[in-house]
Amino acid sequence: MAVYVIIEAAVKDPEKYREYASRVTEIVARHGGRYLARGNRVIALSEAWKPERMILLEFPAEKNVYEWLSSPEYQDVAHLRETGADTRAVMIEGSVD
Repeated sequence: MAVYVIIEAAVKDPEKYREYASRVTEIVARHGGRYLARGNRVIALSEAWKPERMILLEFPAEKNVYEWLSSPEYQDVAHLRETGADTRAVMIEGSVD
């Protein structure tokens, strides 16, 4: 079953975050993932939540997400995300019940 990763990011260091974004795309793809939305305009529908940047990824299965996050390739670029932005992420299953 497909899973989706939703990431909220507040950029602190645009240069580092740009480098992260340019390098992580290929790593995501190697683990079966693809970007559905990234860097587009974010429209808040709730006054209590005004995210700066949102990213939506799709993976074939939960195991792919964990393999991506724990891969040596991702670990090599994770520091750019950590220093370039404050992020929060969730993973949801793709079924509609």
